[in-house]
Amino acid sequence: MSFQNKLLNIIEKNQSVLCIGLDTHADRIPEHLKNRENPLYDFNKAIIDKTVQYAAAYKINTAFYEACGIMGWEALKKTVQYIPDSVLTIVDAKRGDIGNTSRLYAQALFNELNADAITVNPLMGYDSVYPFIENPEKGVFFLCLTSNPGTKDFQHFNDGTQTLYSKIALTVKTWNEKQNCGLVVGATHPYELNTIREWVPELPLLIPGIGAQGGDLEKSVKNGTDERGSNALFNASRSIIFASKGTDFAEKAAQKAKKTYRALNDARKDKTMNR
Repeated sequence: MSFQNKLLNIIEKNQSVLCIGLDTHADRIPEHLKNRENPLYDFNKAIIDKTVQYAAAYKINTAFYEACGIMGWEALKKTVQYIPDSVLTIVDAKRGDIGNTSRLYAQALFNELNADAITVNPLMGYDSVYPFIENPEKGVFFLCLTSNPGTKDFQHFNDGTQTLYSKIALTVKTWNEKQNCGLVVGATHPYELNTIREWVPELPLLIPGIGAQGGDLEKSVKNGTDERGSNALFNASRSIIFASKGTDFAEKAAQKAKKTYRALNDARKDKTMNR
């Protein structure tokens, strides 16, 4: 089964397009967990237990684990292993290098960690990304138009014919022979999101920014999903996992996840009713 078919099946089965970001900053973990052997993992495990019923995927940004040394790497691996098969596991590593290096990155993230999908920077071109897209069962979300303010510095560059982000979107479309390529497009760009969806109706989109970054959830769902209200994942991280600093952190995360899950489904209702 291709990665895209797996994604679509999970969205349909779970009736969810919510991706929960496990950007677990060690400094923001509740105090009662900090003396544990591996507080990052214990925090993640509790979050997953309480929120998985609302999720289609979890996205794990490796920076928050790499910064904690061996304990962080152990937490990263144990977290990926703990995430159930009923949802996708996306490792947000933003890798990309010359071919032989990318091959080792792919081996580490897909084989060692067993991620379902990863994020990749496409700017070094096809030879640098080919090792990531060889296996049709493993997905790659390529950075296209990200959610941060700095997108104006490079991603909006226009040579008079097209923007850089349009070049990326249309090029990744040609790489999608195995139905395992997607794009990262921020919810902070709802107009451009609509245009990108029109350019690449078949590509899955990973859409961050509907939480703490203030992206427009309703417009992003309308513009980012396909005609069936599917083929996209909407990521919220800090707004869910850090909903409370107390011993009730997991319960509060579940409440926020449920609220976000319902808002996403309400926003795509018109499309799902037309199936």
